[in-house]
Amino acid sequence: MKKLLLFICTFSMLSAFAAKPKNQYIRIKTAFGECIVKLYNETPLHRDNFLKLTKEGYYNGTLFHRVIKDFMIQGGDPDSRNAKPDSLLGEGGPKYTIPAEFRDSLFHKKGVLAAAREGDVVNPQKASSGSQFYLVQGKVFTDEQLNSVEEKRLKFKIPEWQRQIYKTIGGTPHLDRNYTVYGEIVMGLDMVDKIAAVLTDKNNRPKQDVRMDITVLKRREAKKLEKQLAQGFRA
Repeated sequence: MKKLLLFICTFSMLSAFAAKPKNQYIRIKTAFGECIVKLYNETPLHRDNFLKLTKEGYYNGTLFHRVIKDFMIQGGDPDSRNAKPDSLLGEGGPKYTIPAEFRDSLFHKKGVLAAAREGDVVNPQKASSGSQFYLVQGKVFTDEQLNSVEEKRLKFKIPEWQRQIYKTIGGTPHLDRNYTVYGEIVMGLDMVDKIAAVLTDKNNRPKQDVRMDITVLKRREAKKLEKQLAQGFRA
């Protein structure tokens, strides 16, 4: 009996240790702090591509090259790594795109990770850039402003529960179902606010380079994070 109990306890411990986290997480480090982003399982093409590039070190040393206060901070252009001051950025990336993965439940609230892309004229399918992304800062909206966004930009009704978030936390609702949202910041949202406040030039490039390093959280760290999040922890 003792041997059986020992086996059961050992098996339970090993199973708990081996259990996979529910999501994949990445850490973005900058001189303005760091944040941890949960990648959505509902957008597997974008999730897996971002993980692949991150594991390859693709983003390390690149810049947040386009920053617009109350809107978003954009990065992921490999050409930004050794860019000269005042050079125009935003055209670099791998020679492929990712099919759009729009989900009604995934929207542009403050703190989400979304894919940049070419405009509708040359990209009517709204396919995403292979590497460039943005983190939403956005702003808080009133009902009247959201009504205007619905009529003039979206041509569909924003669900009430999403409206409440746009009216309290904020975001960029006019981008919904036009750009793929595939993750959200779960810790370190203030990093976005700090970067969004930097001085920029006429091309919205920060006058002082904002470099990033991105890594994937290991399984044990991700499991610990999910436990903290389940207990309502935020940092």
